[in-house]
Amino acid sequence: MTITVHELVYYPVKGCAGTRTESARVTVTGLEHDRTFMVVDAADGTFRSQRTHPAMAAVGVRVLDAGAALGLTAEAVGPLRLEVVPDGPRREVSMFGRDLGEAVDQGDEAAQWFSDALGAACRLVRVVPGFDRDGWGETPGKVNFGDAHAVLVTSTASLAGLNARIAARGDAAPVPMDRFRPNIVLTGDDEPHFEDRVARMTVGTAGLAHSVKAIRCGVPLIDQRTGRRAGPEPVRTLATYRREPEFGNKLSFGAKNAVVREGVVRVGDPVSVHSPVS
Repeated sequence: MTITVHELVYYPVKGCAGTRTESARVTVTGLEHDRTFMVVDAADGTFRSQRTHPAMAAVGVRVLDAGAALGLTAEAVGPLRLEVVPDGPRREVSMFGRDLGEAVDQGDEAAQWFSDALGAACRLVRVVPGFDRDGWGETPGKVNFGDAHAVLVTSTASLAGLNARIAARGDAAPVPMDRFRPNIVLTGDDEPHFEDRVARMTVGTAGLAHSVKAIRCGVPLIDQRTGRRAGPEPVRTLATYRREPEFGNKLSFGAKNAVVREGVVRVGDPVSVHSPVS
């Protein structure tokens, strides 16, 4: 049995569409460019997410000129090429009621574009140079504007197992992997959710360590192509077999990981599993 990398995705703007790639540099905070930017409420700096603004899923983001610019697209507004401000005017931002400190404001043009795209007053911000934020869990690691961890790992076996259960109900279509917004999708092991039980792994030349199972909110109910809610799956079926008592019976799918060794990962790279979760 050989486990390999099936898919790589990074999300330049938290909550917006992901970018698939054949290779990525893995830094201490995750895949390069992952969740470096965040959309916040213009009034109080609270992050905006698909939980309250599902249309974010369909906001396309491309990293241009090695990160010097972003290409933005959305159905409600015209495309925008945005020159990135790596440092400049700052504002206080927060996530889940926790202060994240200052972030670099990306200017009025970006703010107006996102406000028009989402129908709410927004600012776009970037991590400040030297941003240093701890994750949590078995191996906390460091993280940019991700919810709390550097890398989300899922597997084709986990999705196949879920979709088999959905099919057995006979009244819903299978769900695609993008509902779970992973960074690294593994393939080659037929056991669903084997990624939950891996304490350490080498992926390409990067080293990952288990932080915590990925606890799910309502985002998997959103069609990531249209930015519209499309429930009740997969949450309805996950609720029958993926409840986590230690997290108040919330649902899980995938595993959050910290980066313990920087490196490069490519689609097709072998994955070495070093130890099971204790």
